[in-house]
Amino acid sequence: MATARINPDAAPDVRLMNATAQLLVVVGGVLLLVVALLWLAHQPVFALRAVRIEGDVTRNSVSTIRANAMPQLAGNFFTLDLAKAQAAFQAVPWVRQAIVMRRWPNRLVVRLEEHRATALWSNDNGDDKLVNSFGEVFEANLGDVEDDSLPTLQGPEGSSAQMLAMWTRLGPVFASLDAHVDTLALSSRGSWRADLDTGAEVELGRGSEDEVIERSQRFVSTVTQVTQRYQRPLQYADLRHNEGYAVRLKGISTTFENNDKTRK
Repeated sequence: MATARINPDAAPDVRLMNATAQLLVVVGGVLLLVVALLWLAHQPVFALRAVRIEGDVTRNSVSTIRANAMPQLAGNFFTLDLAKAQAAFQAVPWVRQAIVMRRWPNRLVVRLEEHRATALWSNDNGDDKLVNSFGEVFEANLGDVEDDSLPTLQGPEGSSAQMLAMWTRLGPVFASLDAHVDTLALSSRGSWRADLDTGAEVELGRGSEDEVIERSQRFVSTVTQVTQRYQRPLQYADLRHNEGYAVRLKGISTTFENNDKTRK
């Protein structure tokens, strides 16, 4: 009777074949599962049925927001690109930020934050835009702004947040003169200028924010001595002098020094 002999060298090959076969079975099962999940994810039952809008809807009605954003949405509950959906809602006028969330099984919840117009923005190109409460420039229909008292900021691109902060600090300073900063300008060389609602123009000069504020406070604390002495309204002031400032009243030009000397 013949006895079968197994070549010891062949054993590793058999184990390798068995392991390969098992791996192929696992990979095949995973691929089938992926295909099944993809098929299931594209079924009509997961089509988006509702989009709920939450948060700020002061500037836009819910129907307007839907009309602007919904045509940009593609896919269903699983396949929708949330980043693209967010961009679509943020492209709606007056929308600053949108957070888009899925709600099982076929709904979206969109939480909106609107811009709050704080100032007008005017650049060298003549394109009038708006500045929100965060100092960000945004585009919107200026006719939608009900507040006619918004100040105008004029400065280099990217300086809107810095300018809004400066305008906020200058407000209380000039309020002591019963004046409001209508226009605040920042040159490309860093020099500040304020146009007041009284018709006066004030050259604030260059320096850090604290330096400009301190210079303005010194001016405000003494300029009434000049206007009261001559009984003329202020038309122009130049605070860029090292030892004081120059002013032009209606029909009169003077220089006022920090040592409280006034000369015509």
